[in-house]
Amino acid sequence: MNEIDSANYVFENEVLSYESYIKDFTHEIYQEFNAKSEELGLLSKIDDLFSGKKVNNTEGLAAWHTKLRDEYPVTVGDHKHIELFYSASNIVTIGIGGSFEGPKLLIEAEGNTEKNHVFITGSDLEEFTEKTEKLNPNETIFIVSSKSFTTEETIAVLKNAINWSGDINKFLAITANKSEAQKYNINNIIEFDKEIGGRYSIWSDISIAANWENNPEWENNFIMGGKHADINLKEDDSYLKFVKTLAFSDIWLNNYKKKSSRVILSYIWKFRSFPDYVQQLEMESLGKKPSKHSVFNKTGQIIFGGYGPTAQHSYFQLLHQGTQNLCADIIACKENLKSLAYIQALTQAKLLSNGADDLLKEEEKINGNVPVNLFILNKIDAYTLGYLIASWEHRTYITAVMLGINPFDQFGVSAGKIFTKKYLEENGG
Repeated sequence: MNEIDSANYVFENEVLSYESYIKDFTHEIYQEFNAKSEELGLLSKIDDLFSGKKVNNTEGLAAWHTKLRDEYPVTVGDHKHIELFYSASNIVTIGIGGSFEGPKLLIEAEGNTEKNHVFITGSDLEEFTEKTEKLNPNETIFIVSSKSFTTEETIAVLKNAINWSGDINKFLAITANKSEAQKYNINNIIEFDKEIGGRYSIWSDISIAANWENNPEWENNFIMGGKHADINLKEDDSYLKFVKTLAFSDIWLNNYKKKSSRVILSYIWKFRSFPDYVQQLEMESLGKKPSKHSVFNKTGQIIFGGYGPTAQHSYFQLLHQGTQNLCADIIACKENLKSLAYIQALTQAKLLSNGADDLLKEEEKINGNVPVNLFILNKIDAYTLGYLIASWEHRTYITAVMLGINPFDQFGVSAGKIFTKKYLEENGG
């Protein structure tokens, strides 16, 4: 790791390399943020997270997703349930939020499944009808993923699915609330710890079970990658500086440069859903009111994005010539240095951040004012994906500590559930 100059920081290890295209975020500004982190006891709070202390203070809970990684190699649930997967051609996962984003990302990233995976996420029963109309109930099993097992959308679809299937033994519930699942006469139940938040459940049975029929080595490599990032955070000063740089610059851009939106672009097809996954991670973790004790008034940024080559032909016009204040994360892999996707990622990083002085007519000139974090992965595999996701979690946690907010509750989400339930009770739903 070294600084090319005061505004261009780079980091590299055996998993990935990173370069900052963020103008004016100097070494001196980093040091000011770092001094603030020391005042806030950042290192102590990182220790609290890994040691199982109650870092979710509003709900009085620890955040045990790191424990799941530390317990590698993983043993998936109760092995008696694996017969369900061998007997089925179709696996339908009913779930929303982290119960959907995590499994979908892992299945796409692994890519070699022999089963037909279907995800049903919403409460509109038309989705269920369309996605099951060509399936044979005798060849279909259902994974019902819900931490509370009281989520309205999930329960609405579950009831419909039970009627469609006609066989409750083809259902597997994955939940932290076994008693609720038993109310629907589900016999196949895997429990996970209530101290694992939904947006962190990719490390739990919720994500791993959806991909059971694939090579277990792939799943364990994913966990290993996350564990490697955890070890780096605790033991590698260069990695710690890398993650702090991400968090500090996010806060700086949002609070002092009015960059309230960040686009995340994956130029890796197998990781095409990574932006969707971290959208929930960041916006649910950091989308909180500012702490009255914090010097920062702006908390989480608006996160959006998608598959880079597709995005270039949709909303990139606004990124290059629009009037919005934005920043960007670009992710690519150097396994094939001559691939069009890799070349596009590097080209767009430079154009977004620096613009261009040649080849363009006056009406074609671009802004060149979009700060960019460029991540180059060494490989496209399970280990690297696990490392990348855990690193993003570290970035999010450090940001939360700096902002003085709790990244593990989601009372804004809960409010919608509360008032939906109230409406149903009052209107005979």
